[in-house]
Amino acid sequence: MDSLLETLSAIADAVKHAVDLIPTLEERGVDIEIGADGTPTSEVDKIAENTVLDYLIRNNVPLNVLSEEIGYVDNGYDEVLVLDPIDGTSNCIAGVPMYTISMAIGKNALSDVHTVYLRNLVTGDSMWAQKGKGTYKNGKKVTVRKMDPKDLFMMIYLGNGADPKAFDLAKRVQSSRSYGCSSLEMALVAEGQADGFYMHAERYNRGIRVVDIAASYLLLIEAGGYIYDLSGKAFDMPLTLEARSNFLACNDPQLFDFVINGKVFLKDKPVYGILTNPSSPKGLELTQRAYSALKGETVVLDNVAAEILGLEGVSVGAMDVDVMITIGGDGTILRTAIGNPAAIVGINGGGVGFLAEIEPDDVEAGIAQLRKGDYVVEERFKLDTYCNGTKLESAVNETVIHTDAVGKIRQFKIYVDDVLATEVRADGIIISTPTGSTCYAMSLGAPITEPSVNAFIIVPMAAYKFASRPFIVPAESKITVECVLDRGCLVVIDGQAEHHVDGGTRIDLVRSPKKVRFLRFGKDFFLRVREKLVNAI
Repeated sequence: MDSLLETLSAIADAVKHAVDLIPTLEERGVDIEIGADGTPTSEVDKIAENTVLDYLIRNNVPLNVLSEEIGYVDNGYDEVLVLDPIDGTSNCIAGVPMYTISMAIGKNALSDVHTVYLRNLVTGDSMWAQKGKGTYKNGKKVTVRKMDPKDLFMMIYLGNGADPKAFDLAKRVQSSRSYGCSSLEMALVAEGQADGFYMHAERYNRGIRVVDIAASYLLLIEAGGYIYDLSGKAFDMPLTLEARSNFLACNDPQLFDFVINGKVFLKDKPVYGILTNPSSPKGLELTQRAYSALKGETVVLDNVAAEILGLEGVSVGAMDVDVMITIGGDGTILRTAIGNPAAIVGINGGGVGFLAEIEPDDVEAGIAQLRKGDYVVEERFKLDTYCNGTKLESAVNETVIHTDAVGKIRQFKIYVDDVLATEVRADGIIISTPTGSTCYAMSLGAPITEPSVNAFIIVPMAAYKFASRPFIVPAESKITVECVLDRGCLVVIDGQAEHHVDGGTRIDLVRSPKKVRFLRFGKDFFLRVREKLVNAI
């Protein structure tokens, strides 16, 4: 360790000693003033900062200072010590062992920082880096780890200023944590313990400050990592307290596409599947064109597509693929979603094809766009249905509970979170997701619902009373439909799977933890509605 790093280590020693002298956690947390960054300064922040300033003066260290409490201190030197005396103040006050002193030395911006030092003030673990010399933890060189797309571990800012996209990401990865200490969370990526750190505040003034990450910025870069702003540009910030920013720190550039652009897979060579509806009038032609357009890719065929092409195929459930290309109508897409978890892009070989993305005239252009990765992933939640405790298939569109005899009305009680919501006499009841609002539910007068709306639509079918109208409930609700009369009903999932139930059966419906993923090329939902519903014959 050279003399500059030894100085930073000695400063960390002094701060550790000063913080330990504060007798209680309560005294650490007393607010004593408003800092230069506009936030309250606690006792522990001020004591730590004063310790650093005192050390610099007493030892004639030739550095100016930029700190979150005191602001910029011009000591007449060329370089500045970017200081967060206590990063993770709330943790420190609460006795949570995750807070650091973070120090970085540079001139004008993060990109010219050349020496950094970070210490966990509880465990004593120290990390340091100098530009071009690698990153070290407790004297041992560390690097980022190789990313495993199936086992992503992300650090994510989930505080009260977090953008909703942060919570969405937490649901998409295998595991995530929010520790309330940005420098430490970013350092975990640098030392190979996590794949990325996502900072996305929904308001500018809640974004990250340079003092929080100046040290861990260089730690990550020197460890082989990457830092991007949310537009995909290399991340940088001026060394001022006024600037705020959002960013993604990661171990692999491909992670940016997963986090920001919603890419469904993180492979250079994804495996494609082709599934064809045998009843599609254009199935033969479209299958041949799709297969030809995928020349050079790894392609798995379902049994129907394989028969058309004279090759070997497998059942839909056995197709281990990243992207499924379906050829048929919306029913084909729904059958695929029931039987296989792959992302779906549909070639419209049916009628309206509301869920399909590629029209017959655009097969080659659409697949070329797919192969380039020029798409976004649209996730839709599914609906789980339980009959007497037995789970049925997960629905993309809807679950329909209706009479099992033509022309015979049934009586239903509908509960929302175990509270009776309504009792109706009708041919049946539809419980629809927003995705299904443009299908069966729409034909019965239910509202078209934008797919991101987090709700279910409950729709009576041919209700006896005119006042029995559709209504909407939060998707977090449990919906229970009770078939009151001692007469049978049918439960139909997405028009694909059918189950007979006896009279008196109670059917529970809840939001599924599983999602269906569609690959889209840019058409927004409302354009799709105009083109395929409003203007359709």
